[in-house]
Amino acid sequence: MANVREIQTRINSVKDTMKITNAMYTISSSKLKQAKKKLEDTEPYFYALQGEISRILRHVPDITHRFFDQRKQIPGEERKIGIIVVTADKGLAGSYNHDVLKMADTMLAGPGVHKLYVLGELGRHYFVHHHVDIDAEFHYTVQKPSMHRARNIAGVALSGFENGELDEVYIIYTRMESAMTSVTEKVKLLPLESTDFSVMKMPLNMYREEIELYPSAESVMDSIIPNYVAGMIYGCLVESYSSEQNSRMMAMQAASDSAKSIIKELSVLYNRARQTAITQEITEVVGGARAQKRKRK
Repeated sequence: MANVREIQTRINSVKDTMKITNAMYTISSSKLKQAKKKLEDTEPYFYALQGEISRILRHVPDITHRFFDQRKQIPGEERKIGIIVVTADKGLAGSYNHDVLKMADTMLAGPGVHKLYVLGELGRHYFVHHHVDIDAEFHYTVQKPSMHRARNIAGVALSGFENGELDEVYIIYTRMESAMTSVTEKVKLLPLESTDFSVMKMPLNMYREEIELYPSAESVMDSIIPNYVAGMIYGCLVESYSSEQNSRMMAMQAASDSAKSIIKELSVLYNRARQTAITQEITEVVGGARAQKRKRK
């Protein structure tokens, strides 16, 4: 059995670790609240953009637009697929990064010519370590997601699609389903599909509001779609950031609970070791007293 001093040192070490995990839990909790507030403040605007695209498609169902071009003439093996992967800059977040990277690996193993865009230092380190080519100029942090950053990322995706460098664009991110669970998802950003906007066939006798598209429906789409795609990316960034903080909170809570359990077990060992030491001291004192008594006789 370890001596009293060794056990006391281990208890103090675990207590110091628990202070760190509790602090990280508090910080992640604060960041999670801020991220949720940002998402709630901006969601109405992007839902309105989605509604306007749906409205245009409802009034002009036969519209043709380059961002809706499915490029069906290109076979699956030759399709150039862009994958935006959102990971974290730091670890200690449970399975958050592992789930995202696992889905990315699954996509990379599928058909097509893939181009990888990675957000987050952990994701970049992972793919570099596994000798997977990534876009070297695509360096974006995932801390404090902003609309400016989302527009820059959307610009890369949209220009690549327009120039024919990409035939499809996906984003892999993590959505916080509840306070306890997060789900890794893959969302198709480009090309857009009419079905994504819940276009419904309306009866001829149903009232239709009059709208004027100036100078044309295509021009209006040119203005709305980039903002819509940027909004989609921004939502994914904030959702991922929220999920990361939530996962880190859960991981730190689990670590704190484990630390408490370890301290409880060590405290039992400490008391036993202390009791053993006291018993040993008493035995030695009694033995010494008896020896002195025999010596006097």
